[in-house]
Amino acid sequence: MPLLAAGCASVSPGLHFNRPAASSGSSAPDSAAASAEEMNAVLKPITPQLVKMERDLREKQVSQDISALLGKPAPYTIDSGDVLSVVVWDHPELSSSATTAAGIPAGTGSDASTSATTAPPAGFIVDHEGMIQFPYAGPIKVAGLTQDQARNLLTSKLSKYLRQPKVTLRVQSYRSKRVYVDGEVKNPGLQAINDIPMTLVEAINRAGGVLPTGDQSQVVVNRNGVNYHVNLPQLVQRGVNPGSIILANGDVVRVRSRDESKVFVSGEVVSPRALPMYNGRLTLNEALGESGGINPTSGDGSQIYVIRKNGTDQVVYQLDGRSPGALAMAEGFELSPKDVVYVAATPLANWHRAISLILPGALSSAVGAVGPAR
Repeated sequence: MPLLAAGCASVSPGLHFNRPAASSGSSAPDSAAASAEEMNAVLKPITPQLVKMERDLREKQVSQDISALLGKPAPYTIDSGDVLSVVVWDHPELSSSATTAAGIPAGTGSDASTSATTAPPAGFIVDHEGMIQFPYAGPIKVAGLTQDQARNLLTSKLSKYLRQPKVTLRVQSYRSKRVYVDGEVKNPGLQAINDIPMTLVEAINRAGGVLPTGDQSQVVVNRNGVNYHVNLPQLVQRGVNPGSIILANGDVVRVRSRDESKVFVSGEVVSPRALPMYNGRLTLNEALGESGGINPTSGDGSQIYVIRKNGTDQVVYQLDGRSPGALAMAEGFELSPKDVVYVAATPLANWHRAISLILPGALSSAVGAVGPAR
């Protein structure tokens, strides 16, 4: 039995990490260096200094390049596809309510149901060149103009033929600018940009809001082929109003699912599982708590590991749960999506499992042999 127990360390089941022994010099111990080399990973102990460094790094990553999305709301500008309603006071024959865009009197036709589906909308449609055709005024380029600017331009054109014309112009149908909202929202689909500024919050609210399965920290805005990652809770925490993110025509907004940002807890915990992050945040302490904590009969509290892929390399963080302030460090250490939290087994638990694999029933027989005779 002593010889068998001595060889169990090399064959015991489970994931193994060599413990970094204490060292008086500044260089890492040979055992820890050898372990990191075999794993092709960097082994870092979780300390208050590392927790602070990780927090500072996350704050820098949050302010990515979303400044390109920030701006002030501007008045709506007319563009191709919009339908304009024009009323010339005291001249009903010139108003768009009296005739359709095709010049057919409104309310006429052999079949009302057929005209409702085939007739063009009443009003003046802005063509692909940004022009409208208006009686007396002729072709007018209104694309790129606000409603007030288009009204003033039309008034100046009609003043050559009418005495002090009074014109009312407004956009009747907003059809030129759209954004698309996708992902974990109640009503995904196209959202038309109208006279109300289309901010990111406005677009999400028009889509029915974020579903419980959505991750508000993982909102992606695609503009001209470039993805901008927006963390809404973090913006509010930093004092940035999400309403200052102005969407433009053709933008695609996607709210990712919480299932895309999971953390995996395995090893000697009560309930190994995959945990979703809460709005992009989950600490090591919360992950262990959601998994029922360290198994009291087989878990080694001094060997708590967080395995993270960083580019082509892997970084393994180790927390010694027996050290003073370990709970505070675990609460301050934030996890990243796809992290693996692993709790190693105690040497005694490994020894017991190795014996059970090699000689099934040998341990119980040995205990019965040395037990008191009855």
